[in-house]
Amino acid sequence: MEYTAAGLVSRVAGDLGPMADEVIADVVRCLRREVPELWSNPDLVRMTSENITEHVVGVLAGLEYGIEPSEIDPPSAELERARRLARHGAPVTALLRAFRFGQGVVLDRLLAEMPRLTKDAELISAASRLLIAMANGYVDDASEQGVTAFQEERDRRLQGRLSLVNEAGLRIGTTLDIARTTQELADLALDHFADLVTVDLLDAMVHGDGGPEPGPLVLRRIAQASSAQGGPDPTVGLGAVHTCADGSATARALATGRPSRHTTTPTDPADGLGTHPARSTLVVPLSARGATLGVARFCRHHDPVPLDDEDLFLAQEIAARAAVAIDNARRYTYARATALTLQRSLLPRRTAEQSAVDVACRYLPAGPQAGVGGDWYDVIPLSGARVALVVGDVVGHGIHAAATMGRLRTAVRTLADIDLPPDELLTHLDDVVIRLSAEASAEQTEGAGDIGATCLYAVYDPVDGRCSLARAGHVLPAVVSGDGTVDFLDLPPGPPLGLGGLPFEAAEVDLPEGSLLALYTDGLVEARDRDIEAGLTLLRHALAQPCASLEAACDTVLQALLPAGRPHDDAALLLARTRVLGDHQVAAWDVDADPTAVARARSSAVRQLSAWGLEAFDFITELVVSELVTNATRYGRPPIRLRLIRDRSLLCEVSDAGSTTPHLRRARVFDEGGRGLLLVAQLAERWGTRHARQGKTVWAELGAEKHAGPSGPVSVL
Repeated sequence: MEYTAAGLVSRVAGDLGPMADEVIADVVRCLRREVPELWSNPDLVRMTSENITEHVVGVLAGLEYGIEPSEIDPPSAELERARRLARHGAPVTALLRAFRFGQGVVLDRLLAEMPRLTKDAELISAASRLLIAMANGYVDDASEQGVTAFQEERDRRLQGRLSLVNEAGLRIGTTLDIARTTQELADLALDHFADLVTVDLLDAMVHGDGGPEPGPLVLRRIAQASSAQGGPDPTVGLGAVHTCADGSATARALATGRPSRHTTTPTDPADGLGTHPARSTLVVPLSARGATLGVARFCRHHDPVPLDDEDLFLAQEIAARAAVAIDNARRYTYARATALTLQRSLLPRRTAEQSAVDVACRYLPAGPQAGVGGDWYDVIPLSGARVALVVGDVVGHGIHAAATMGRLRTAVRTLADIDLPPDELLTHLDDVVIRLSAEASAEQTEGAGDIGATCLYAVYDPVDGRCSLARAGHVLPAVVSGDGTVDFLDLPPGPPLGLGGLPFEAAEVDLPEGSLLALYTDGLVEARDRDIEAGLTLLRHALAQPCASLEAACDTVLQALLPAGRPHDDAALLLARTRVLGDHQVAAWDVDADPTAVARARSSAVRQLSAWGLEAFDFITELVVSELVTNATRYGRPPIRLRLIRDRSLLCEVSDAGSTTPHLRRARVFDEGGRGLLLVAQLAERWGTRHARQGKTVWAELGAEKHAGPSGPVSVL
């Protein structure tokens, strides 16, 4: 029988049709050996087997009936298989190699059948060329369609990966909280490519600012997220501490900083998933700024498609962004804790004992977004049973503001010890702030610069029930009278501390016994969602409410103005309820500027002590009164006045109109004077001098602990 080249090709294809199963089996064996990527998961195995069958049957039928290669339809699922190859991370070369190897197997079988039908070498050669051209045309056309579908899916995956990375930038690190940041990482991965995510951080990194300590690595489970119920549960619970086993995938990731991919659950006990092993797991270290913070694990147990290298690369990119956010949160948490500890250590742990006022105090640090500020309060006992009440606010936040607050509080206490009036004290404090600002600017360190602050300083005298106040750019204090009326004191305005060159002015107000004085910082009344006027109105209403105690009043105010408990700025509150020392606790006498008046002053003092039942103080009181009155008559100016105050201790005061300040000095052996103040200093618990607008007062505090009576001769040499 005479054949043409086309006829020979058709006959060979027709004869090979009944043996298509053998050809299909040969193609499958070849592809399993040469292109193992096609058999990486059961889903691809099924599709590949079906597509090979359709390819072989379709090609043999097309050759038998002389159909043009471009008109032979490839399997309907071929494009979907190409997309799945791209989705599973297989290279495009796997697709092309599969076509070429399959083409080679089919051509070999077709060419092997030609010599059986004819011995004409030229005809066989022509038919072979025709067969190869038709096969190449079919493979080229099918490959082009497959590569196009593969690339479209690859581009879509790349775009999805970029979108996921961008989404990670938006969803991870929304706050400066470590636990929330790590949970955001876990939730993001769970939404897109993992069924179970765990995040462990080095315990030393969570609770300190340094790296891991020598010895076994100790990790803390900070976050985890799991998909639908019925999946595996981690063997390590949230918040639990566990030791990283040597040689485990976690240990290698922490030691080398390199990720790894596993087709089964890693052998680390901390990675265990109970009785449900994972199909595949990614172990990715969390590293930022040259330090390894911990490790994240991404597991897949529901999805039959294992995590591939592209998933690993994507997990690395997300973990890198998350690590920076975690490190920022860790550094902020450490710095905030340090600043907060510093600030709380600089605030008074408890208010000093005194009889002028009953006090209650509150301090609330700002929320994490603002950071620790420089608000402070203080209660300072003064001479004459008086008390100083202070509230201040340093501009800015952070450890520098807290340190500046501590320096200003120390300066206020130092200036208060020399009994300066409120306006003069603020003037000196203004100089202190200016010097601190100059020093900070000269150092040019991080956070250094101009320093500003506001302050309110009040001195209350329980003897006459008067309060002297001055403010430096601070909010006005409030006074609650006995009938519950709330008023804001109209104090003279003063510039904030640190401006310099502007005066401060004090005002005096009468505060009847039982009045409530409220000092606070602007963080209590100002907020982002309300102006200061609205805050002052809320404060007025809160202070007007009757409360069982000052502590309850503080809670009422904070609940009314800061219901969330975390202000946007630091807030300090100081409530003081006034007391008054009545006539039964204070005795005063006018003293003539005559040396003979000293004896009368001693006698008056002794009679008053007897009336108070304090005869045990007679001895030291006579000596102190004698020395102080003698100095006033000799070196002071009239009018001279002696006053005894019975408080927690016995207070003795001698005032005169002179401005000369007495000083201790060492008397020489043959000096006839110069020992009076030395004697007072040895007998009294404390002594000092305070100046008024006109004149001065020398005072001595006679405590009952050391000198209740004459215990022996007093040496003044």
